[in-house]
Amino acid sequence: MEYTLFIVLLPFLSFLFLGLVGKRLTPRAAGYTGTIVLAISACLSYITAWHYFTTAKVDGIFEKLTPVNFTWLNFTEKLHIDLGILLDPIAVMMLVVITTVSLMVHLYSIGYMHGERGFQRYYAFLSLFTFSMLGLVVATNIFQMYIFWELVGVSSYLLIGFYYTKPEAVAASKKAFIVTRFADLGFLIGILLLSFYTGTFDFERLTSGDTALFAGMEGISFMGCSVISWAVALIFMGGAGKSAMFPLHVWLPDAMEGPTPVSALIHAATMVVAGVYLVARLFPVYYLEAPDVLVLVAVVGAVTSLYAAVVACVQTDIKRVLAFSTISQIGFMMVGLGVSGMEGHEGLGYMASMFHLFTHAMFKALLFLGAGAIIHAVHSNEMTRMGGLRKYLPITHLTFLVACLAIAGIPPFSGFFSKDEILAATFHFSPVLGMVMSFTAGLTAFYMFRLYYRVFWNKANHHDHVPHEAPGSMTVPLILLAAVTLVAGFIPFGKFVTSDSTEYIIHLDWAVASASVAIALIAIGIATLFYRGESTIPDRLATSFRGLHAAAFNRFYLDDLYIFITKKVIFNGISRPVAWFDRHVVDGTMNGFATLSRRVSYSIRGFQSGQLQQYVMVILLGTLLITVLVLFV
Repeated sequence: MEYTLFIVLLPFLSFLFLGLVGKRLTPRAAGYTGTIVLAISACLSYITAWHYFTTAKVDGIFEKLTPVNFTWLNFTEKLHIDLGILLDPIAVMMLVVITTVSLMVHLYSIGYMHGERGFQRYYAFLSLFTFSMLGLVVATNIFQMYIFWELVGVSSYLLIGFYYTKPEAVAASKKAFIVTRFADLGFLIGILLLSFYTGTFDFERLTSGDTALFAGMEGISFMGCSVISWAVALIFMGGAGKSAMFPLHVWLPDAMEGPTPVSALIHAATMVVAGVYLVARLFPVYYLEAPDVLVLVAVVGAVTSLYAAVVACVQTDIKRVLAFSTISQIGFMMVGLGVSGMEGHEGLGYMASMFHLFTHAMFKALLFLGAGAIIHAVHSNEMTRMGGLRKYLPITHLTFLVACLAIAGIPPFSGFFSKDEILAATFHFSPVLGMVMSFTAGLTAFYMFRLYYRVFWNKANHHDHVPHEAPGSMTVPLILLAAVTLVAGFIPFGKFVTSDSTEYIIHLDWAVASASVAIALIAIGIATLFYRGESTIPDRLATSFRGLHAAAFNRFYLDDLYIFITKKVIFNGISRPVAWFDRHVVDGTMNGFATLSRRVSYSIRGFQSGQLQQYVMVILLGTLLITVLVLFV
């Protein structure tokens, strides 16, 4: 399966071509070039998935294949950095997800970005990002993953800040880059700890289940935690930053300043699930060597999911509602992975998390692209400028409704099947945690149908023009993603992707499923009562709970807290005194030495005047002085 190398290389070649000669092409030619290249990569990914899942199973277990691998840097006989392609169930699944969503975004952008300045540059950046994500998911070792991990960060920075003349976009791109850099520092330290004690970066060796590999880490602890726990916790820190987990989530809502198709590609389906993929890739290490860190993963995921769902309930910017929805759904995936360590149900949470990653990628991309079609029609992100759009955007309306039903967990849409499995795994782990996640799922249904009714029903507030449906290049991806959302839940996912590559038969827990559907229907009913038509209930509730509403609308002031810590504490309290010490003490000392040297040199410069008589006089005086000292001392 060496042809899989072209899945990764083709987007990179597209990036080079469009980056170097894109300006010589017409925007349409550049758009079609990028789209055709991605279509080829997507077709190769589908062929790979079919080939792998039909031929790579031996004795009931899917093998790990390495069609391409070579040594890049060699440190010792055991420790070296390789570059290559590793194929296993989650890597193949991610190839399909990334190329599918990226292809839809490429096609959609031909219409959405039409007439934008820098159209060719935009497609070059899309290709670079796709190449980075593909290189990340097929990495054969953790250091190769880290290289592409950082390249994904660069690509995200470029795409979020695409509108570089817009101050908000520039600030958002810098915020995303800086916040994720702090998390990636933890990731790098974790990699170095893990590789130092195990002597390898290789995923196959790290995840082989060989406990002897980690023998060198036994008995070594720091602050009450073993060194292996510290290593994988720091690695999870990198994943938490990339996946916008609390409290490192602050970059993602602001990243909505980038073009809407970018939001669909990066912040809904691919980049933000990189952290989930990282934990899944190293799951055997977490499960066998540091199960306590899995509990941390579950707690962080649950807190993040609930927090983001509450904030999404009061946002008025359509893209920011979807951004917090993404944060909440990624939290669900983390919870699924975190609860996978329980005895008797080891594979359920893992499989459910990966299943939800797959289904969420499709319907969240559909939601963001649908939001783009809405913004294209009304020229605003604010829901107060929308309403009644179902009459003007029939295709967008129906496809958006399909996505809303899917994320709300209504059968037979795909989100019901994947989210129900996560809830079932969570209840097996802890009934309290299960109830928290069920409540969060109810909030999800509420805020999504709040969004749906305010956009497509309610009273129309777009008086300045008549909205119209998006062009075919934008509606075709909506229809295709809606079709996938309708049928993806029926995929026997447990036959393909599990924690140990063996088959896991999905059995719906009807007690959990019926309860979750009932909660979702109640939440949709409340949203219908509040927002289906004219109602004063939301305003009265906002007034009655003014403090809570204001806190949720302002994201519970976490951004303000970070600004206070950075500007008031770090900049003013630490950086300014350090800068003063540097300028006045360090630089002052060096400047004092320089001044003293200059004055001394000026005072003795006469000794090198170039006058021969002066030199003879000094020699004679010196000779006489030496003679006197010799004779009389």
